[in-house]
Amino acid sequence: MNGDMSGGAGLHHVGDGGMTRRAGLQPGHAYMRYHPKWYRRRMSVWWWLQKGSYAQFVLRELTSVAVAFFAFIFLWQVWALGQGPQAYAHVVARLGTPLAVVLSVVGFVLVLYHTVTWFNLAPAAMVVRVSGRRVPGWMVAAANYAAWVLLSAVVAWFFLGANQ
Repeated sequence: MNGDMSGGAGLHHVGDGGMTRRAGLQPGHAYMRYHPKWYRRRMSVWWWLQKGSYAQFVLRELTSVAVAFFAFIFLWQVWALGQGPQAYAHVVARLGTPLAVVLSVVGFVLVLYHTVTWFNLAPAAMVVRVSGRRVPGWMVAAANYAAWVLLSAVVAWFFLGANQ
């Protein structure tokens, strides 16, 4: 039989353990339709709690939900502005409820965490070169923080100081 597991009858292996006839193959050649499964160690659902850096990574990824929440709120407000003053007043009233205020405060804290961890990660995610030399990571992070403070000051001035 020369190693032919099909008995030389032109039958070939398939993934479910059965044999099938495959046209075009010579007798004596085994054909496996599916690759055998690799061994994979079972992992707990809580694998990310085993190490602090894993927990920070997963928490940063989960805080993206808070970013999406604020994007939805922003788009809802823009939509309401387009619908007129009554629709916007209705949205503002809904955002003034205790539940909305609590969700906004929690969401704001989560967005701050997301921002700080992303700014700290930015030097690893983005390589900046000036005159062919790599800018140190602390300078990339510092530039992000400086831009954040500057833009926050402009927005605060616009909403708080421009009316006076």
